[in-house]
Amino acid sequence: MPEKKEADIPDLIAQVPSPEVEIPEVLPILAVKNFVLFPYLMVPIAVVDELSRKTVDEALKTDKKILGVFTRKPPATPQGSEEKEQEEKTSDTGSLFERIYPVGCSAHILKMLKMPDGSMRILLHGLTRIKLIQAVSDEPYPQAKVLVIPEQEVSDKETEAMVRKAQAMMQEIISVTPLSDELSVVIVNVNEAGKLADLIATNLGLKVHELQEVLETFNPKERLQKVMVFLSREKELIELGQKIQSQVKSEIEKGQREYFLREQMKAIKKELGEAAEGPEIAELRKKVQEKAMPDYVREACTKELDRLAMMHPSSAEYTVSRTYLEWLLSLPWMESTQDNIDIKHAQKVLDEDHYDLEKVKERILEYLAVIKLKSELRGPILCFVGPPGVGKTSLGKSIARALGRKFYRMSLGGIRDEAEIRGHRRTYIGALPGRIIKGIKECGSNNPVMMLDEVDKLGVDFRGDPASALLEVLDPEQNSSFTDHYIDLPFDLSKVMFITTANLLDPIPPPLRDRMEILSLPGYTLREKIEIAKRYLVPKEIANNGLSNDNIRFTESALQRIIEEYTREAGVRNLQREISNVCRKVARRIAEGDSRKVRITPNAIPKYLGPPKFYSPLAERMTIPGVAIGLAWTQTGGEILFIEATATSGDGKLLLTGQLGDVMKESAQAALTFIHAEREHLNIPEEKFSKQ
Repeated sequence: MPEKKEADIPDLIAQVPSPEVEIPEVLPILAVKNFVLFPYLMVPIAVVDELSRKTVDEALKTDKKILGVFTRKPPATPQGSEEKEQEEKTSDTGSLFERIYPVGCSAHILKMLKMPDGSMRILLHGLTRIKLIQAVSDEPYPQAKVLVIPEQEVSDKETEAMVRKAQAMMQEIISVTPLSDELSVVIVNVNEAGKLADLIATNLGLKVHELQEVLETFNPKERLQKVMVFLSREKELIELGQKIQSQVKSEIEKGQREYFLREQMKAIKKELGEAAEGPEIAELRKKVQEKAMPDYVREACTKELDRLAMMHPSSAEYTVSRTYLEWLLSLPWMESTQDNIDIKHAQKVLDEDHYDLEKVKERILEYLAVIKLKSELRGPILCFVGPPGVGKTSLGKSIARALGRKFYRMSLGGIRDEAEIRGHRRTYIGALPGRIIKGIKECGSNNPVMMLDEVDKLGVDFRGDPASALLEVLDPEQNSSFTDHYIDLPFDLSKVMFITTANLLDPIPPPLRDRMEILSLPGYTLREKIEIAKRYLVPKEIANNGLSNDNIRFTESALQRIIEEYTREAGVRNLQREISNVCRKVARRIAEGDSRKVRITPNAIPKYLGPPKFYSPLAERMTIPGVAIGLAWTQTGGEILFIEATATSGDGKLLLTGQLGDVMKESAQAALTFIHAEREHLNIPEEKFSKQ
């Protein structure tokens, strides 16, 4: 910027007083509030109180018209209006010199104007810094002995660099604030460090204590350093304010743009004869805003809702889009049920619902204990394997009851379409989500106990492989972002407790089996079935058939006969049916008018259930020579096999009858070979093998 002549500088700062102007040793003291006067500056102030008016009057009577201007100290703590007024009243009664800062500024009164209300307006010209030495008098106006602090001269390269930096920073601030451009010209032409510091401090809008701190710094270089700290702070605040203002402006512009676009859209719809956004769309928008969901889901809902608002309600696409929105709004994206994991309570629930199965119960309790300690569910998927009727499904219900979670059972038997698991894409007519998402919606929480029943009965055909679709669902490392084809957004299944059941392990594909921890539930023994019947089945069927313990009673021996002669299974499902059969006949008898209590004994069983369906041939067969006993495994538990061998005259061939597999035939041939090899030890003649 080119240098300006002295005559061109605006009259914002006075000339330095000449050495001939002497400051009297004793000066009238004018105490001002919320204001600090600096040397060289001209400032108009108002004089209101009586004491200050007397001080100004006495100063005007002197030839030099000079007084000392000192700033009042602010209250130590913030106070209410009433307390503040009270303090001011009490403080006015004390000494004035105790309530002002010790460093002030001598000032020349240039002009004085009396107002109609009795107050004064004076124009002060700051002269030099002064320090309060000793109070002289309080009445009729305050006077004090002062010490003049002369301005020091500092001229070195560092100070010169600081002056230029301060000038540049102040010009930057002036360019982005409402400060006068004339001030910028003055700042450039003031090269003294102390004078520049005073001028900048006056125009920065600092607090009173900060201005007083600058006034009390007598060294010009240190004073300018202090002011540059305030300059840096002010610059940062201005930049931050501009950034905030820019953000607010962009948001306002964005909102205005959206408003105008929506208004235009309404006008276009009105011209086309279409109604504006109706209450149905408004209700959906309200649900989207109130629904707890991740940000990416809310964004997808808003986008789909905007599309829906552009469609005509009678179009087919409108129904598809609305159904999709309703599915998104109905899913529990962030709703969970609070787990109540109490191991003792869980054990009590399992014991109440199931008899025996100690190893299975122990593993379930260990599983729940890990969930409690880890506070998250990222473990193996439990798979209950066992014959029908041993309580696999009811175990899942008991786990859900013990945890306090919702329970959902999904039967996989006969499913051949992969879309049953993953859902159909929305491009198909009548598309819907898969059974996993349906179950989550039905439960209303994202952490239910979900039982996948009969996982070994999944089928495969041209519509895909449902077992492969389950690989992602049952993998704890992948199911946190399970994507249904219909929803087309990741849904977190990691909080769901999956339990699967199966009768056989062989049909389950190895990759799917690898993701599950197998818990085998063996068949029940006779004693276990009796206990289960006494504790669970009999009370349940008595209640189901409208009876009470006053109407019917089963003896233990009767239950044993039902188990041995009327059922043959690993579980207890048929046993429950036979008990229910007995209860129905007793219920009919009571309904006909016979209210006597019935005691079910072993001898009465054929009366209710007919002749025995099964009998044990073991005792009879064991008395016949040539009968051997074998054991066979089946999915329902097992069977006892009786193998009969008879020797007859012939040509030495071994004949095998019955529906025997290759392994059984080989076993029979191996047995004959062994006997032939050991014939000497067994005392069997050789001709027996050639003629029989």
